[in-house]
Amino acid sequence: MSRSKALAQGAQTLADAGLEDPRSEARLLLGAALGVGLEGLIGAPERALENGQRQHFEALINRRAAREPAAYILGQREFWSLDFTVNGATLIPRPDSETLIEVALDGMSDCDAPHRLLDFGTGSGCLLLALLSELPGACGLGVDISPEALAVAHGNAARLGLGERARFLCGDWGRAVAGSHDLIVANPPYIEDGEMAGLAPEITRFEPASALAGGPDGMACYRALAPDIARLLAPGGLAVIEVGAGQADAEAAVMSAQGLAEKGRRQDLAGVERCLLLQR
Repeated sequence: MSRSKALAQGAQTLADAGLEDPRSEARLLLGAALGVGLEGLIGAPERALENGQRQHFEALINRRAAREPAAYILGQREFWSLDFTVNGATLIPRPDSETLIEVALDGMSDCDAPHRLLDFGTGSGCLLLALLSELPGACGLGVDISPEALAVAHGNAARLGLGERARFLCGDWGRAVAGSHDLIVANPPYIEDGEMAGLAPEITRFEPASALAGGPDGMACYRALAPDIARLLAPGGLAVIEVGAGQADAEAAVMSAQGLAEKGRRQDLAGVERCLLLQR
């Protein structure tokens, strides 16, 4: 079977499964099965697949047709122009969350200073490690309640050459954390429990629910986290917190009750208020 025919068949399978851009996804998976990039596929469309390559491609297509996210199938996702290993223990980094990196960097007066960073719910480590890649004098701590997620974050830090400046701690928000931190970032679960079942199958079947569900009103983790942020944020330090669509006012009020002053908000590329900038 030629590459072009395999691509057409794979795209049809994904279209039948209801995917929105089946040909692009099939092309991505074919490249992974063959170990080539887009140019390699375009340059030799009629080259025949070896039997093992065809079986590998069909297995990848079947996984995607079952709505497993491509990032989990491939084992990686790009975030802030860095490649992160991801698996079912971690959320898949979203472009929307890059808004937090932009806001945090904008708020740092000296990017070369020895800043102390803290990332709550670190998951794959994408927020902490993206920031460390831009702040060469900084060191940071990533906290997560999942040992499996922390193993992924450890691996990402080492692979990105940031292992000496990144530490990771298994814990329930800030209960096991002490000290003072110049920058705190967090992307807590904020989806209302009643909305979870209506999410895309890629999310409900494969991504960790504990990193998504935020209680009946989506605010449970913010209420738990706010006292820790207030306690651990250095005077004059910044906290940048991701929020769900339409939740910014309520979550700002939770933070304000702990003495954290709102310094601004930032919209993501879709125009949704995506994060709060807070200060002690």
